[in-house]
Amino acid sequence: MATTVILPQMGETMDEGTIVEWMVQEGNPVERGDILFQVESDKAVLEVESRQKGVLRKILVGPDVPVSVLTPVAIIGDPDEDIGPLLAELEGGEAVPAEDEAASTQSAAEAEAKATITEERERNEQPVAQGRIIASPRARKRASEAGVDLRPIRGSGPGGRIIEEDVLAYLADQPRATPLAARAAQREGVSLADLADSGARIREADVRAARASVATEAAGAPDVAEPAPVEGEVQPMRGVRAIIAERMAASSQTTAAITLQTEVDATGLVALREQLRDALADELGFNVGYNDLLGVIVSRCLIEYPYMNVQLTEEGIRHMPAVNLGLAVDSERGLLVPVVRNAERLTVKGFALAFRDLVQRARQGRCQPDELTGGTFTITNMGMFGVDMFTPIINLPECAILGVGRIRPVPTVVEGKVVVRQTMWLSLTADHRLVDGAPAARFLQGITRYIESPYMLLA
Repeated sequence: MATTVILPQMGETMDEGTIVEWMVQEGNPVERGDILFQVESDKAVLEVESRQKGVLRKILVGPDVPVSVLTPVAIIGDPDEDIGPLLAELEGGEAVPAEDEAASTQSAAEAEAKATITEERERNEQPVAQGRIIASPRARKRASEAGVDLRPIRGSGPGGRIIEEDVLAYLADQPRATPLAARAAQREGVSLADLADSGARIREADVRAARASVATEAAGAPDVAEPAPVEGEVQPMRGVRAIIAERMAASSQTTAAITLQTEVDATGLVALREQLRDALADELGFNVGYNDLLGVIVSRCLIEYPYMNVQLTEEGIRHMPAVNLGLAVDSERGLLVPVVRNAERLTVKGFALAFRDLVQRARQGRCQPDELTGGTFTITNMGMFGVDMFTPIINLPECAILGVGRIRPVPTVVEGKVVVRQTMWLSLTADHRLVDGAPAARFLQGITRYIESPYMLLA
């Protein structure tokens, strides 16, 4: 029997993906466990296996087309099977084979009767209150997941009650938008229909841009001359780049960010790194880096200052039981943040091994989505690019992020004498909604103490 292949949700944060390449062509046989296609999520390029045995009869979604999770992307069936009815169903038609028409009609009638009984039971379970939107629990759940306001939806259930099918029909008529974009449009009073001209999926950044444009017009911005068109190639913003743009904009607009910067004497850290590099190079097969040492230091400080290892949730401030440390990594696919879990339990050697493995697989697009999510704190190091100070952007829903600058020799006064010391700048950006400036500064002081006296890691 012909069945559809859907785009699976590979990770909690994935709401859409782009098929990179089909590994099986139409007409080719497929076994359970065969790789059907590669899909690019917001974090990695992953392989999707077949759960059915048969023949790949039809590819519904080609490469480089962004689609929502759970969307049918192909049909697998027997070689000579008629897949016309299934195609018609996917396209919204009502084609039914003649021999199955009576059975289908009976099944549809039974399904409708069951749905009516279920809706009636739900209506009886929830008394109608004056002035309240009348909707079934399933309809409310579906609307909440999609970020949809129930008020404009016309109910077709008993007494005008909104049922799940009404929400689905309403969604089908709406422009394609991410749940974040839908909720933002509802909150800001922006019509998604006005943003659907491009045909691309609407993101939260599009809603904010539209809202800003309306605000500018309302403020009476002066008319300016139409700029001359600029020729040049336009690269569509999609995939990882689009996700980065949306999340960074959301972070900068929703957090109350405060950035603290300090210059640190890193002479002791440099000496320790050189010693570990020489001592562990043969055993590890690579050199211990500054990120490894900083990862251990920051993990230790997050245990000593637990108010920094928190996340903002709808219920309030959640104190995280473990340190899941993210480290920003530059890759050909864009900025990725692999997460070292339970980092507070690791030695420098253990952290270095775990971090190298994650970085290598992240740059190759082989990390699983869960290895790139769930962080409780992030480190981003721009020192290798000659950057001293910068303002890092918080990786939501985390509380803070530490920016690390380059290490360089600087003339410094020590005990009344000018000597050359290795110094570095640290930039801590914290969400003032979760932590005040003074506690954040104490956390930064704790990191400074370990950098200036790294032997304290043995205490």
